[in-house]
Amino acid sequence: MSHTYILHSAILNKFYIGACHEDLEQRIENHNAGTYGAKSFTSITNDWVLFLKFDCDNYAHAIRLERKIKSMKSSVYIQNLTKYAELQDKIFNETKST
Repeated sequence: MSHTYILHSAILNKFYIGACHEDLEQRIENHNAGTYGAKSFTSITNDWVLFLKFDCDNYAHAIRLERKIKSMKSSVYIQNLTKYAELQDKIFNETKST
């Protein structure tokens, strides 16, 4: 299974949006450990926690969903995703392959 995930850092008060086709818990641990290099955005801090995740059927869908959320460029939109299940369903279904 693949995932699109949103992490939040309380220290930075920022979100990070990503996609993976591996163990999500391990992926978050890697972000917090700085495994992805000193130049990666998540290496700035080590307090990343899972804010929201989408379980996708395949990695291609996870990437499309990640890009769609990133294109919104809005922390308010990300917060609304947790408040309104219909918004989650809409964006999930919009990014499924046709």
